[in-house]
Amino acid sequence: MGLMSKILGGNQSRTVEDYTELNLEDVSASSAEATMQVHIAEVAGQADAIDIKDAVYDGDIVIADITRLRTEDSTVEHIVDELRQVAQEVDGDIVRKGDDQMIITPTGIRISREKL
Repeated sequence: MGLMSKILGGNQSRTVEDYTELNLEDVSASSAEATMQVHIAEVAGQADAIDIKDAVYDGDIVIADITRLRTEDSTVEHIVDELRQVAQEVDGDIVRKGDDQMIITPTGIRISREKL
């Protein structure tokens, strides 16, 4: 099981309650305010792409689970094209991992195509 499967839960549907908040008391109180967030998104249709686009325009990273979309459906290609255009507009990056995951990043963040 890869990292993305662990984050997104493979083929299982996850909810907010499935994630555990970790205690951050060990972190210094003087740490800087976060300027970026990583969002996990499930894309079931065209409307879900709007929230993803907004997040990337706001400077956040999005990991999108597209397993609910049928790969032969033209909707998938339309959504991928829209998100590719967003990544290009903000000088970010976008990769599609298999048929079920996409990562979209904002300005100044590139996604390595090599495994660690």
